[in-house]
Amino acid sequence: MPVMGADDGSYNAQSFCAYPWGKSVTHKGVDIFAPKGTQVQAATSGIVLYASSIKLGGNVVFVLGPKWRLHYYAHLHAIQAKSLSWVSRGEGLGTVGDSGNAAGKPPHLHYAIQTAIPYPWRIDFDRQGWKKMFYLNPMDYFE
Repeated sequence: MPVMGADDGSYNAQSFCAYPWGKSVTHKGVDIFAPKGTQVQAATSGIVLYASSIKLGGNVVFVLGPKWRLHYYAHLHAIQAKSLSWVSRGEGLGTVGDSGNAAGKPPHLHYAIQTAIPYPWRIDFDRQGWKKMFYLNPMDYFE
């Protein structure tokens, strides 16, 4: 669980690949709600490829973890990680916020896991589900 103190009641278990979902059309991660400033920790060890801001995600951290999976942490209030550094599982990356297109919404962490190797059997052609073959359901990995 990348948000300190979060549990099963902190997110909607039906939100992964929900459609339609704002500008991204399909929600490719999970939103974990917590008070602004709550610690966000690395869900896995890896290399921080990018720790800065982008338009939709606001303050973000991208961590390249095992199996070439890209872990995306978005809408952070503050960023603690540094680009091109190593983080260990459980290490602080930043804090929960409402940056980017989450401005004005309840503070939360958008967490997604993208894979470089597609899983074509996961395609759902009815709802822009071709994108599903590049994303794993983060909730399957929560402890």
